[in-house]
Amino acid sequence: MIDLEELKQLVAFEKLGTLSKVADEFHISTPSITRSMKNIEETMGVELFNRSKNRIEFNETGKIAVGYAAKLLEEADNMVSQVRAFDQRRRTIVVNSSAPAPLWELMKILSAKHPGKTISSSISQNDDVLQALQQKKCDIAILPFAADISGYKVKQFMKEKLYVLVDKEHELAKYENLHWDDINGFNFLLRTELGFWDVLCRRRMPASKFLIQPDTEVFDEVVRASTLPCFITDYVSSDTYPGRVKVPIEEKDADVTFYLLEKDF
Repeated sequence: MIDLEELKQLVAFEKLGTLSKVADEFHISTPSITRSMKNIEETMGVELFNRSKNRIEFNETGKIAVGYAAKLLEEADNMVSQVRAFDQRRRTIVVNSSAPAPLWELMKILSAKHPGKTISSSISQNDDVLQALQQKKCDIAILPFAADISGYKVKQFMKEKLYVLVDKEHELAKYENLHWDDINGFNFLLRTELGFWDVLCRRRMPASKFLIQPDTEVFDEVVRASTLPCFITDYVSSDTYPGRVKVPIEEKDADVTFYLLEKDF
């Protein structure tokens, strides 16, 4: 049977040129390397080297053999990588969500239900989530609508309503509720990684400018220190931001029901 370690030494000999250098590379003695080369020849039933008193080099058959050995080692490494990836994938639950809040809720549920598994999550736009589902690249998806995807069962998960969070002295604070037309044109603070909420706000407020802040802690500090309005949902308590009030956006697309699309585990 061919020994992969001996094949590695064979390939190393082509690169290094002498048995002593191969021995140093593998931290073993030169006689051990010599035995490995003879073992390979005996296993294949052919001579691979031209030998003289002070020199050993590949013959024509050896040159062919080392090429095949390199390919075989590459395939062996690929096999190990693929098997490990499969095993890791089997132990991992991949979640792709179109919004952060339902993802946070789901992560708590999954962590309690599957304590031995790794949970890999990401927030994407609706089209990207759908593509991941169709390509079977995720185990669970969260969308703001029910989708019929083969291999996934659908169920309602949670609801979330969008609000405008404004300083008590801001002119928008006088409203009991707001519509997109009321806030279009105002400049807003906006977080990143909001998924479909980001696209919705930009699409419905084309005349507005948005100050983007990717860091959550910095975003909170800016909210507390400025009078610029921002968005919040009923998932987050407005008590986090003293001196501000939240005003509901009374629009159908600002009142969302999220759905889980889930494989059977």
